[in-house]
Amino acid sequence: MEYRKLPHGEEQISIIGMGASVIGERPEKDIIETVQFALDEGINYFDLAAGHAAVFPAYGKALYGCRKKAMLQVHFGADYTTGAYGWTTNLDKVKRSIDWQLENLKTDYIDFGFIHCLDEEADLNAYEKGGVLAYLMDMKLQGVVKHIGLSTHAPALADKVLDKNILDMMMFSINPMYDYGQGDYAIGSDGERQRLYRRCEKEGVGISVMKPFNAGQLLDAKKSPFHQALTTAQCIQYALDKPGVVTVLGGPGNVAELKEILTYFDRTDKERDYSAISAMTPDESMGKCVYCKHCHPCPAGLDIGLINKYYDLALQGDPMAGDHYLTLEKKASDCIHCGHCDHRCPFKVAQMERMEEIKSYFGQ
Repeated sequence: MEYRKLPHGEEQISIIGMGASVIGERPEKDIIETVQFALDEGINYFDLAAGHAAVFPAYGKALYGCRKKAMLQVHFGADYTTGAYGWTTNLDKVKRSIDWQLENLKTDYIDFGFIHCLDEEADLNAYEKGGVLAYLMDMKLQGVVKHIGLSTHAPALADKVLDKNILDMMMFSINPMYDYGQGDYAIGSDGERQRLYRRCEKEGVGISVMKPFNAGQLLDAKKSPFHQALTTAQCIQYALDKPGVVTVLGGPGNVAELKEILTYFDRTDKERDYSAISAMTPDESMGKCVYCKHCHPCPAGLDIGLINKYYDLALQGDPMAGDHYLTLEKKASDCIHCGHCDHRCPFKVAQMERMEEIKSYFGQ
């Protein structure tokens, strides 16, 4: 397992986490077995926006005696008190649901308390006016909640909450379908979505990625808009390459499906390469580096994807990006203009010209 540090904290979070969207359909013993297998494999981040209430007592049993090994994303607005999933901005219902979740999880604290699934400004207004946000913030003051997060599919709504300067984590749907305008939750243009990722990186808000496989559509050539199947490793790498991303949450239904997700670590860089999506990239996104590293290895030893990422972040005002760039062993000034990257780039980025631009910006 590999880990990334939470920017607003000291927690080291596994780059692959576990979602709970479908596993609640399985027998309790299967849920417990899958969670315990995940822990054994080094997964320490679990989202609990579950599709089924049965997940919570099963997690409580799976984590008994080892609660500190897991970080839990609990959603303030997801209601399970009826025995099925519901969504609410009613304060009393939220309080009852949180009490129910804590009781069934057999825990007295929440690692990440999330503003749950807000995509519209009206929902945010209701969440605030009804007192749910104040309740969540009070729970943090009491020490019950360690970090505040937001779950959303909408860049505009995300920006409004980021403006409040309260977030440590954001759960956002990142996959090539959504980024390139395909699917029901493809909210915002590619440019808006990429700016959101860079803003999160700049402001130290980690991103936990939901829907990395888009419910399996990207893994099926007949369902994918790219007309070919991507692998789980390609989808995971796509998400991990985006600025701000800390962890990618697959939603396995059992141990076998989790093992398939974890094959990511057995794949070579070539097998993780997702540049095939360039065939579906919108014209407005062509010529922009997506940090896929398809141009690697650089004959001069430059990490072209990382150089581009630091430059883009610096342009957005990230004060740390320049410092990170200057620590690189090879910088844009080391480009030998061999043309290897330009010929290899499936997104038609003029990397040689860009290296000159970056050298001029950073001074080396």
